[in-house]
Amino acid sequence: MSSSRRDFIKLFSAGIGVSMIDPKSVCIPMPEKFNLLERMLPAPKNGGFAMDDYWVWDPSVIKGEDGLYHMFASRWSKDYGFGNWVTNSQIVRAVSKTPAGPYEFAEVVLPARGNAFFDGYATHNARIVKSGEYYVLYYFGARHDEVPTPEQDVWATGLAQKYWMNKRVGMAWSKSIYGPWERSEKPIIEPRPGKWDTSITSNPSPVVLPDGKVYLMYKSSPKNYDPPLMLGAAMAKSFKEPYERLSDEPLFQFHSDGQMDNDVEDPFVWYNKDHYELIMKDRFGHICGEEGGGIHGTSKDGITWDLSKAKAYSKTILWDDGSTTVQANFERPFLLFENGKATHFFAATGSGSRPYEFDRTWNMVIPLK
Repeated sequence: MSSSRRDFIKLFSAGIGVSMIDPKSVCIPMPEKFNLLERMLPAPKNGGFAMDDYWVWDPSVIKGEDGLYHMFASRWSKDYGFGNWVTNSQIVRAVSKTPAGPYEFAEVVLPARGNAFFDGYATHNARIVKSGEYYVLYYFGARHDEVPTPEQDVWATGLAQKYWMNKRVGMAWSKSIYGPWERSEKPIIEPRPGKWDTSITSNPSPVVLPDGKVYLMYKSSPKNYDPPLMLGAAMAKSFKEPYERLSDEPLFQFHSDGQMDNDVEDPFVWYNKDHYELIMKDRFGHICGEEGGGIHGTSKDGITWDLSKAKAYSKTILWDDGSTTVQANFERPFLLFENGKATHFFAATGSGSRPYEFDRTWNMVIPLK
């Protein structure tokens, strides 16, 4: 493997019951009511959320008690490189009167709070949900004794890898979208020594069920940041209760000894009447046919998943000025639901010379028919 390919895979890890099988053998027709690509309208070029002096990532949107739309996102200063998402990120809140935006920065929600905590230096991968009277914000936190300097290439020096191995899923909650936010003192789900998820926990995708239980999908791996990365599932009786694994095995295993770079991440999961659905990113394109393209799946129990034949989404974007681009990166998919229907699709993206070498990043939005 070339050094550039290794560097690409390291950065590609930015963050998210089918076992060791040919993905095509589990594909089923996409449910009639779910046809995301056909529902996509032109994306507003002035929509979403961006900040001139910051890298922006991880869109997650909810309508607040004030009737406004609040995006929880990750940002980190452009004084550092994009690769510092794992060392310098902080979760912020931005606000818009409409789902499409543009969103205006409001506040830092989860700043660094010191290395006595699992999220002492970085917070990333925001996912906001409502559980009863509480807003619940899921994320991963990271820490390390060494603090990066702006001129440091953290992936070249190995510091980013050290932070990466300390990634742990946590959560914060508040009765108001404006806070104050109470954070979990410890991670809500830890790696398990000797299991497939022995390295980290990250990329949380929570679903609050009608009975108040919380289904949580997360990302981990049996070793480190190298592929394959895999997804697991846990359940809690309520968002403050312990999260127990639903299976000792990962939900998907697409890799083989001859092709380790075949995996998925960035799941977005929701509950549709009597079953779970998800969209997730095909990291290397061996499953849906497009590197970074989207996969759709359904499940009755959140453990055994059927994958749809149709691609869920693509990096090819039609903009509202009539132009079309193929985005170098298109990650962290998120669907905004209102009155039980998906109305807007959000994703983290950027412009630059090649994937993960950006001059600008932002959280874009695509309205849905």
